[in-house]
Amino acid sequence: MQSFESLARQFISQFAVRHFPEQPSTLYEPNEYFLNLGGKRVRPVACLMGNELFENILPDAWQVANAIELFHNFTLIHDDIMDKSPVRRGKPTLHEKYDQSTAILAGDVMLVFAYEYLNKIGKEFLHKILHLFNKTAREVCEGQQLDMDYEKRKAVTLEEYIRMIELKTSVLLAASLQMGAILGGAGERNQQLLYEFGRKLGIAFQIRDDYLDAFGDPAKFGKQVGGDIKKNKKTFLLIHAYSVSSAAQRNELDMLLQQDSPDKVEKTLEIFTACHVDEWALELKNKYFREALEHLDDIAVLSSRKSPLKELAAFLIERDH
Repeated sequence: MQSFESLARQFISQFAVRHFPEQPSTLYEPNEYFLNLGGKRVRPVACLMGNELFENILPDAWQVANAIELFHNFTLIHDDIMDKSPVRRGKPTLHEKYDQSTAILAGDVMLVFAYEYLNKIGKEFLHKILHLFNKTAREVCEGQQLDMDYEKRKAVTLEEYIRMIELKTSVLLAASLQMGAILGGAGERNQQLLYEFGRKLGIAFQIRDDYLDAFGDPAKFGKQVGGDIKKNKKTFLLIHAYSVSSAAQRNELDMLLQQDSPDKVEKTLEIFTACHVDEWALELKNKYFREALEHLDDIAVLSSRKSPLKELAAFLIERDH
């Protein structure tokens, strides 16, 4: 069994080819630029790990992993447009470097090429893989729409937020693992357990991300804390603060959301701390993390085969940056 780091190196090496034609360069060069921004490539490598959990990695797994990575980058290009984000991984986003119309088309054609990779896999796998891939793609779009809907709403419940995170973030990780399991010949129960492992892990990862944005060490986190607070994002922390705070604290939160004062982050964090939001968030993260590992433990393969996935889970959830 190979570690995430080993498989990531192999994936990055084979992925470092030109994926698009030369012409028209005004369409395809932007996509090459975007792919060269890098990334951890967690989702495609998860597909390879899902395959290797049950069987030696098939050549088809590399094709599916390539499709997953292209699909993920398609969503990032469009997310950046919708969020009006100027920077990704320290470089200008596609719509900033080129223009919005180019970025939309480039994202669209990246999705088309994802399907070209899927079309290369064996017919014995194609129907199941395509069904899961399409279901996941639809759910990611639903999650993005819910995220935009919630920005316009004053109140969002914890259940609604978790469902949005599940769709926008978790299902792609979960499906990547399951697609690998399908290729590895896993039975339905083992496939579903692996999917649930990925789904719960994705939710735990988002809770961790929300927590670090508010309470992380800037030196380790790599950016100033409080970005979500400045943008009035309805995170796990803000939703819980509203549900447990006093009337006076809720009124102050309402006022802070409506202003852009220099001490907005500091005052919001004071309310979060007074309401023990930080402790609650860590407990909730650990709950989903434990449940994810329980699903992994229940998979009917030798425990030693699960070690790389446990290491990946710990890397994603337990680090403080």
